[in-house]
Amino acid sequence: MTAEPPPIPRAAGSLPFLGHMIPLIRDNLGFIASLRRDYGPVVEITLQPGTRTVIVQDPELIQVMLKDLSPHLDKGRFFEKMGQLLGDSVVTAAGRVHRDKRHQLQPAFARDEIARYVDKMRDEVTAAVDNWKPGQAFDVREAMVKLSLDMLAKTVLSDSLDDSAFRRVRQDLSVVMAGVGARVMMPDWVEKLPLPANRRFNRARDAVRATIEDAVDRLQAERDATGGDHGADDMLSMLLRANMTRHQICSEILTLAVAGTETTASVLSWTLYELTRHPDIEARVLAELDEVLAGRPVTFEDVVRTKGEARLPYLQRVLDEVLRLHHTGLLVTRRTLAETRLGEWTLPAGTELAYCQHALHRDPDLFPDPLSFNPDRWLDTEQPPPSGAYLPFGHGKHKCIGDFYARAELITAVATILRRRRFDLAPGQTVRPVGGATVRPGKMVMTVQPREAPARA
Repeated sequence: MTAEPPPIPRAAGSLPFLGHMIPLIRDNLGFIASLRRDYGPVVEITLQPGTRTVIVQDPELIQVMLKDLSPHLDKGRFFEKMGQLLGDSVVTAAGRVHRDKRHQLQPAFARDEIARYVDKMRDEVTAAVDNWKPGQAFDVREAMVKLSLDMLAKTVLSDSLDDSAFRRVRQDLSVVMAGVGARVMMPDWVEKLPLPANRRFNRARDAVRATIEDAVDRLQAERDATGGDHGADDMLSMLLRANMTRHQICSEILTLAVAGTETTASVLSWTLYELTRHPDIEARVLAELDEVLAGRPVTFEDVVRTKGEARLPYLQRVLDEVLRLHHTGLLVTRRTLAETRLGEWTLPAGTELAYCQHALHRDPDLFPDPLSFNPDRWLDTEQPPPSGAYLPFGHGKHKCIGDFYARAELITAVATILRRRRFDLAPGQTVRPVGGATVRPGKMVMTVQPREAPARA
């Protein structure tokens, strides 16, 4: 006779009507990190009263959730809230709709397309670096958000946003992403209250979508006036050629704008932060760039793996370690569509499932000395992380469609910045992660200096 599995434990701290909103609002990263330590592979929390939310913390179960159970799951709470901004995009869709959207978008992320984007990315990074004056102190994340938007404009939007529109998008996206993060962690009834935060969210959401719609309309009008795009190689032109509706195009462009600014800016910021704190690691990156590039600009061939080999393997490992230690994922969700078996447990239809990449990648049972920044941990073949423990771009059918684009962008940017500039961190400053819709660095003020002994230029 098969023994019944133990009941899924329930996290302490839930309140009537509020669920676990208070500990999540107070310290979401600390609260989520404590769940694995205190409760084991699965634990139940309450985000929406009346709905079960099971946090999955075991890498094997996460892999089952993202891959094996994918046909039986909807995208869940986080993506519903993101849908308030993005609409029905490839990120928020599930099932056949997701498959069809992914098929439509896949050509824009093909190897040949990324190859064309790298030169544009590098030119934008070079222009940004030229504007960073020696001795200038600035918030690095703000600078990386601007740089990420600049690269996005060139590769995706065909320069269809002017400076004022850029500033509006930056401000509005910041408000919306903070609002989405709060809405995931609060009961649904809170967002219906006439609160100033809700009004700010609604205004910013409508404004950022209107800005993107204007850019799409303007580019479409230019294409119509000239009789077509004449083979333009920006991503927006490719979407227009794919016969997608205006609403679909705007949703996908907004998705790229969020992924290409919030997450890219955070990863770039953390990379510069860790290299500044670890001059020995920075020196190894610079030596590799000097040896491989020999004074020439970074190119597409430098950022991709050919037959499994990377031209810049140490820089690749540095970025792998940044993506581990400082992953931007807070809660990735799914929802059961029918009664579903997950490991030992049978979950009823309508159960919310979630996992936290940020907490998973810092689990000491999975990564020895997890808070240390050690790019060479990825050379350890005797004690590799277990399957499903490292998920920088997700897993399964819903794995990030832009992972290749993102890695190319990150390597291009870091290689170009480091050879021209170095950064000094203010004495005693410790930058801490801040959890919202994504996990981003808090205020990160550094002083930029010219590279005293640059690689051959």
